[in-house]
Amino acid sequence: MRLLTIFTTALCAVAAGYFPAPDSKGGWRTLTAPDEIKAKTGIDIKKLDEAFEYAQLTSQHGGLLVVRNGYLIYERYFGRGHREALPELASCGKAFTSVSIGMLMKQKPSTFPQGLDTKIMNEKYLPTQYFPLDDPRKSEISLGQVLAMSAGIRGTNPVYVSGKRETWDKPTEDNGPWSTTDDFAMKQSLWCAPGDCYSYATSSSHIPAMIVRTQSGMEMEDFMRKHLTTPLGFGAWGYAMYRPKLKSGIDANGRMFHTPGGGSIAVRSTDMLRFGYLMLNKGRWGNKQIIPADFAELCGRMVKYNLHYHHSFNFNVNENGNLANVPRDAFWKGGSGGYAIYVVPSLNLVVYKMGGNEGQYDPALTRLPVKYEYDGSRANWKPGDPKTVGDATGRTLQMVVGAIIK
Repeated sequence: MRLLTIFTTALCAVAAGYFPAPDSKGGWRTLTAPDEIKAKTGIDIKKLDEAFEYAQLTSQHGGLLVVRNGYLIYERYFGRGHREALPELASCGKAFTSVSIGMLMKQKPSTFPQGLDTKIMNEKYLPTQYFPLDDPRKSEISLGQVLAMSAGIRGTNPVYVSGKRETWDKPTEDNGPWSTTDDFAMKQSLWCAPGDCYSYATSSSHIPAMIVRTQSGMEMEDFMRKHLTTPLGFGAWGYAMYRPKLKSGIDANGRMFHTPGGGSIAVRSTDMLRFGYLMLNKGRWGNKQIIPADFAELCGRMVKYNLHYHHSFNFNVNENGNLANVPRDAFWKGGSGGYAIYVVPSLNLVVYKMGGNEGQYDPALTRLPVKYEYDGSRANWKPGDPKTVGDATGRTLQMVVGAIIK
């Protein structure tokens, strides 16, 4: 046991103080030789190959990237997956919305006198045209509740009440770009009193983005560029803002008026690792505290605002051991199409499961340039047997953790 403790301490010390340069300036430090990977990170690379083969059964396009102890030790892609790809990452964008609120609270503490307990459904925080409220109960919604999706805002089934799974009538169709517009978010009805239940409601995640806009004086995307992605050294990135089929919330060119807080961010794969590595380091990047450390820690654990389900501030958490054979401090954010960014602090581990269907890689969504060629190899792809694939988000993390030599 003592030797194992010494070995683990030595491995963790390797990453202390290391933060990767932007890809344009050399990027992540890497290891490629299996023996060196095993010696410096304790990972069996063949086991990661098995995880990669599994990932190919779960989405049309994608990849698998693994960072341990500050080393990028695994990076493989399939289909349209590529380091320079900028697909729409669906709900992974919700995690960026949450940390934007954390940064805003640090910058403007007097704006949130009760912190995460601050009641935010009023004209101080949100556009005046939505007041008076259509339901007086909404006035009791706190900032922490909209982040944790426990505000009672109608979302998708199932609903969780005090840990019990329920199915309620008339769930909203809450999984498309329309659900992350101002009108949809502010006019969505409640199906329980604030704090009394959990429901996955994309519209709930858009409200924090509206608050960032009203309190910072800029769109959330611009706020993130200034305070998050530029300090971290991101390459090209953006949002899937061009939605001409939407009936409202778009301009004459089909571009959404406001940054969609409920998702649709488009980020390069190695930059998603930077985001995960920031969370691994409790919001610190180099000598700068980008996100308040206490807020970053709350993202990875059960929070008082949601005692119904293992969902913190737009991250799933494993504090209650819901995902077997994975450390309880693990947390992650997934997105439709098979994406997921994982952080496991006790293992000094960050994993990115890239995914995506054909439509999510359409550059018309972002108007960002495509800098690589696709060989068409996955044009006729079909998903694997559901019995084999199962919970791809959880299973992928289990396989990567299982690659670590005990």
